[in-house]
Amino acid sequence: MHSHSHQHGTDDRIGWAFFLNVTFTIIEFIGGWLTNSTAIMADAVHDLGDSLSIGFAWILSRFSNKAAPDKYSYGYRRLTLFGALVNGVVLVIGSIWVLFEAIPRLTNPEMPVVEGMLGLAILGVAVNGYAVFKLNAGETLNEKVLTWHLLEDVLGWVAVLIVSIVLLFVELPILDPLLSIGFTLFILFNVFRNLKSTLVLFLQAAPDEETQQNIKQTLIKLPEVNGVHHMHFWSLDGESHVLTAHLELSKNSSVNELVALKQTIAIELSEYHLSHTTIEFEFPKETCRDEHEKET
Repeated sequence: MHSHSHQHGTDDRIGWAFFLNVTFTIIEFIGGWLTNSTAIMADAVHDLGDSLSIGFAWILSRFSNKAAPDKYSYGYRRLTLFGALVNGVVLVIGSIWVLFEAIPRLTNPEMPVVEGMLGLAILGVAVNGYAVFKLNAGETLNEKVLTWHLLEDVLGWVAVLIVSIVLLFVELPILDPLLSIGFTLFILFNVFRNLKSTLVLFLQAAPDEETQQNIKQTLIKLPEVNGVHHMHFWSLDGESHVLTAHLELSKNSSVNELVALKQTIAIELSEYHLSHTTIEFEFPKETCRDEHEKET
């Protein structure tokens, strides 16, 4: 009962943050257009990306406690990878659009409507700051990651606030496109870094090569094991890891000996916190059923 209510509280906080962020992102795009500010438009693109991240985190949170169906036997953990991919594509398109708007203004800067820019900046700090306060009360990893996303938004709006205050007293319209280009380059740097790690996980590469080698050495050092092949170490979402392996046994063992070996393997692999583990034993002189795929 406690677990259910805790999960419900998490869903409520993430869902609330999602709708708040989406609503404010729409206000930002409208406000950026009305105030003629590319800096606000750039921050709107950033907030759009965060809205997508929060949205997918919310969906994942709602699915996380559901039993895995036959069709999706590993559950729904890989939704986070799909969300990260969609998020990245949207942010790249949005960022390119902002750069096309901002770069020409470097040679012919236009003064934004500073009062409107200042008002939106104050609202942005307040809205995102309140969202950080709400999500910071949560204890889940999703909530902690999203809190940092929203904290970045707060800092972005503080930058817009400072620039708008400067523009109230000094007519330097070039500050607006400079700020938007700075925002956009920061977004693109993070997007390309995240896209790279997302694509690696999509291709089911080992999430960490050193851990993969350590696992292999852990299995090989067992006296009952002659060799390891068909070892696959991959990740569902960057956090929940999966291991499958064929172990070549050094002798024909009894059922009791195999049970004891299974328990030993479970203890040895416990430090790696694997979400799913499948180990197949192969007896001496037994032909591997996947011989055609066996590593040389």
